[in-house]
Amino acid sequence: MKHPIETAAEQIRATAAEATETLNLGGAWPAGLPLETVILLTLVVIAVIAVTVVAGIPIVLVLMERKVSAYFQNRLGPTRVGPWGLLVTLADGIKLLFKEDMVPPSSDRKLFRLAPYVVFAASFAVVAVIPPFQSTVIGNMDLGLFLYLAISSLIVLGIIMAGWASNSKYSLFGALRAAAQIVSYEIPLGLAVLMIVMATGTLNMQHLVMDQADGIHAWYMFRHPFLFIGAFIYFLSAVAEVNRTPFDLPEAESEIVAGYHTEYSGIRFAYFFLAEYANAFIVSAICATLFMGGWAAPFPFLSGVPGVVWFLGKTMFLVFIMMWLRWTLPRVRVDQLMSLCWKYFLPISFVNILGAGVLALLEREEIGAQLGGMFLSAEAVSWIAFPFVLALLGWFARWGTEPVRRPS
Repeated sequence: MKHPIETAAEQIRATAAEATETLNLGGAWPAGLPLETVILLTLVVIAVIAVTVVAGIPIVLVLMERKVSAYFQNRLGPTRVGPWGLLVTLADGIKLLFKEDMVPPSSDRKLFRLAPYVVFAASFAVVAVIPPFQSTVIGNMDLGLFLYLAISSLIVLGIIMAGWASNSKYSLFGALRAAAQIVSYEIPLGLAVLMIVMATGTLNMQHLVMDQADGIHAWYMFRHPFLFIGAFIYFLSAVAEVNRTPFDLPEAESEIVAGYHTEYSGIRFAYFFLAEYANAFIVSAICATLFMGGWAAPFPFLSGVPGVVWFLGKTMFLVFIMMWLRWTLPRVRVDQLMSLCWKYFLPISFVNILGAGVLALLEREEIGAQLGGMFLSAEAVSWIAFPFVLALLGWFARWGTEPVRRPS
């Protein structure tokens, strides 16, 4: 059986042969190219397009954040550079290109120069596993989810390199905070992803989206309550992992200036800046793919709209939620940040894993309940019981507690 990339390469070679023959450029030479050469050229072209598109996304997101923050604060935002201020982020990027590239004299120069590239490369490499539309090649990897978790973990290595190599206490504090924060929140994030794998039995993200293509009722976040809670845990853990407010402790300017990239300037600072917004887009894209149907339309009658439109719409909606949180909530303390992960998200994730496993077993054995002559699946029964369980937990949480009374 041929691999999908081989089939695509053969089609590209045949199309190129027809096109060159039509244009009187000699149709024999593309048809005579070895299949391995066509595959290599195809992968190079796909990689160049992906990097070009993803590199432009942070520029759009920076402008979007400025406009969103201005709306929340009753301001206009950028209006001067270009029509409606649309070119202001491009102007900022050009300015960073011409700024002096400072390297602290007491720093570890090799690690200092290498760190931005490690963060930048790890952020952009994850794009290879994301399926923006239905395809047998793009995002069609049997170990796509595994690669996402493995590659994204390299970002913390680059951040630690930047903090250590800078030879600055502010940078080192920021790097250690980032390491503790990212490693901690990767656990509930990974457990939320594991629930998807338990329910479907695949790590291929194209297959995950196809399994949700029947409509909004088929989205994993609406399959049963455990996945619904898991979607929120994944998103909030992702917000913490990419160091977005209110979880931006590694670069808290009121405490440690700018954190791990305090000593960076010019293009090297731009790499960190681009990677931060690229990470925000990527984790939102992964969340939309895993829990919100990815490129699939929410309703069957809207399936005529291109899948990439739905994918970008869902992803940008989640990015907007991140920006909404940033310009609404204050920054939390370090102890509050870690308590949220270890005391709340982690126990809830373990309960979610147990519940998702039980429901997956019941669904596999087709065990449910009869109600008025109608068979209800285990997932449907879990949705019926969900509000009653929440009410019971709320009652237990309130029972036995007394309001704090101030001394008279």
